[in-house]
Amino acid sequence: MAKNLLIVESPAKAKTIEKILGKDFTVKSSFGHVRDLAKKDMGINIDKDYEPNYIISNDKKKVVKELKKLAKGADVWLATDEDREGEAISWHLLKVLGLEDDTKRIVFHEITPEAIKNAVDNPRTVDKNLVNAQQARRILDRLVGFELSPLLWKKISRGNSLSAGRVQSVAVKLLVEREREIIHFEATDYFKVNAEFKVGRSKLKAELSQRFNTEEEAQDFLQDCAKSLYSVADIEVKPGKRTPAAPFTTSTLQQEASRKLNFSVARTMSVAQRLYENGHITYMRTDSVNLSGAAIGKAKEVITSEFGAEYSKVRNYKGKNKGAQEAHEAIRPTYIQNRDIDAARDEKRLYDLIWKRTVASQMADAKLERTTIKIDISERKEQFKAKGEVIQFDGFLKLYIESKDDEDQNEEEMEGLLPSVKVGQELENKLITATQRFTNSPFRYTEASLVKKLEQLGIGRPSTYAPTIQTIQNRGYAVKESRDGDLRNYLQYSLSNGDISKQELEETYNNERNKLFPTDLGMVVTDFLVKHFPTIMDYNFTAQIEDDFDDIAEGKKKWVNLVDAYYKPFHKTVEETEEHAERESGERILGEDPKSGRTVLVRIGRYGPMAQIGTSDDEEDLKFASLLPDQHLETITLEEALKLFRLPRELGEMDGQILKANIGRYGPYVQLGRLFASIPKDSDLDPYTISFEEGKKLMKEKQEAEAKKHINSFETEDGEEILVLNGRYGPYIKKGKTNFRIPKDKEAEKLNLEEVLEIIEKAPAKKKRGGRKKTSKSKKTTKKKK
Repeated sequence: MAKNLLIVESPAKAKTIEKILGKDFTVKSSFGHVRDLAKKDMGINIDKDYEPNYIISNDKKKVVKELKKLAKGADVWLATDEDREGEAISWHLLKVLGLEDDTKRIVFHEITPEAIKNAVDNPRTVDKNLVNAQQARRILDRLVGFELSPLLWKKISRGNSLSAGRVQSVAVKLLVEREREIIHFEATDYFKVNAEFKVGRSKLKAELSQRFNTEEEAQDFLQDCAKSLYSVADIEVKPGKRTPAAPFTTSTLQQEASRKLNFSVARTMSVAQRLYENGHITYMRTDSVNLSGAAIGKAKEVITSEFGAEYSKVRNYKGKNKGAQEAHEAIRPTYIQNRDIDAARDEKRLYDLIWKRTVASQMADAKLERTTIKIDISERKEQFKAKGEVIQFDGFLKLYIESKDDEDQNEEEMEGLLPSVKVGQELENKLITATQRFTNSPFRYTEASLVKKLEQLGIGRPSTYAPTIQTIQNRGYAVKESRDGDLRNYLQYSLSNGDISKQELEETYNNERNKLFPTDLGMVVTDFLVKHFPTIMDYNFTAQIEDDFDDIAEGKKKWVNLVDAYYKPFHKTVEETEEHAERESGERILGEDPKSGRTVLVRIGRYGPMAQIGTSDDEEDLKFASLLPDQHLETITLEEALKLFRLPRELGEMDGQILKANIGRYGPYVQLGRLFASIPKDSDLDPYTISFEEGKKLMKEKQEAEAKKHINSFETEDGEEILVLNGRYGPYIKKGKTNFRIPKDKEAEKLNLEEVLEIIEKAPAKKKRGGRKKTSKSKKTTKKKK
């Protein structure tokens, strides 16, 4: 056994470090946290200064047993990640393994021989202040979650699948507030005027400096233009520059990977984790933009070698975040001279992004020449303006250009080269268009732009963004999806050769791609929390707690005092709300059903948002229909709600059964008995209007596909059906809700009942049945929701 035992979190990291340290060290993984708060009594003794009751997780007992065995007689080194979470893992290992307080603790922000050996040469002990900061966050989040979630189960009509959290709830609030801005937004139209002038063989495109609010104003302008002469009034040339963005922090990496690579926040962090553990990049949870002197020097060498000395400019960046001192460096390649790495595709793509951003941050500014040409209109006081940019020296733009979010797209973009003109020169007008445009509603958040907003507000820290965004989706408070836009008409007037013409054109607007949409459930829960818990839903208050955690990490505040100051008033509010608050369902009365005269309303039900005909006071049975995915409790109309009750539609009789049309969780479909056939999204077919013949055709195609899937069927003595089917991964046996693999030495087409029963009998049923129960339950739930 080696004299030294070094413990890290992940197995991949352990393998990399063991290669570096050699035979004198045994490097083992704790596989993350080995202890957590017990579930019983919240795992916290409130009456004893919030003393935590930590227990070893069931799945870590074997790991702990092995580490204890290896630690006996060895010199133990704790080498978990350098942030607060990593410090807490080291502290828990210290306690669980019975180690002394002076046990060596080492940190490094990159897995390279130099960094590891330097860390070993400069050990410290576990930093209790960092541990207390993490402990305060964990205990506070447990108190809030364990008291608020059961309250929601009682007060929101949805059952016990709800949860609330100190950070997740304000993240949902951001989505809800933005959604309501969009719901209540009223677009206004205006007319934007563009012109095209002939300059020799070139074109000069310009835009009018003024917009017109009405169609009449635009028409009057074009009529005056038909009589006008045009000349260059002024040419303004100004030097300009563009400066590279700082190296990546956790949040800026998440944002840019989303924009450029279409990665989710969780995917970005997973890929970055692998890059770090394999020694390709520095630690990926950081809000520092600082680069080490060695990294800056190596970047300068790479830039000078690849692009030339004139492209190099040494830069030192400073972050704005208070908590950035705990992470020493930005995310960068460990070896900047390595332009590429040997890795999986995702890792290669993310590494390339990190490499470019890092190197570009140490490159020279791009030097530009910005030109503005002002053009007079003889019959009007307004002027046309033509703008252009010429890159005189590309600098960092040679390597990297930062992407923008939707809301930043209106910023001035680089334009092309303008033709040469002189002041006073007369211009020949070729075309002037006055096009009706509309103001844009606020943009919905993407995962990346939500991270950006949370960071701007000071809510959360690098390690919290990905799990927060994942949680709000898992809980059904938000969905990430793409939605097709709507069609609208717009007007365009054109002046050409002295004649004015009018066109009515069509455009698609409000296309949404990978946006976060709050669900009705998310909106109802948010309203409840804002009404009864305004403090914890306040952005400034939530951000202040993050600052308090930073103070604990620096030893300026005691964690018990912070938890106590927060928890006592919160707990009192929970008790008052439980006693006095009404049960909430987001109920909204839409009107009366014209056929029955009964009340029509919408609300949150056990299985989600739904429409309802009738109330509990009625003698008749209530009628229910689920809302469609793009419908909201707050915006659905009486007409739209009544339309939902037209489904399922009976189309006619087919094969002795009724063929129906309906809409389910996964879209519109036709149904015959237990067989479902989707109505294609790209077709003109609609479940409300589809004919019997159209539905029959879809069902026949489905039946033919199912027939190809069917190989054979058997009936047991007790009447149970057993099927032999063709599946995605080859033939298999299906008995009830359980599937069984057919051995390779058996031909599915030739199996008889005796052989099928033998395969079922010999199958390792226990292990397989556990996994299948979840699948079957999921399928059952899906059918119910339809």
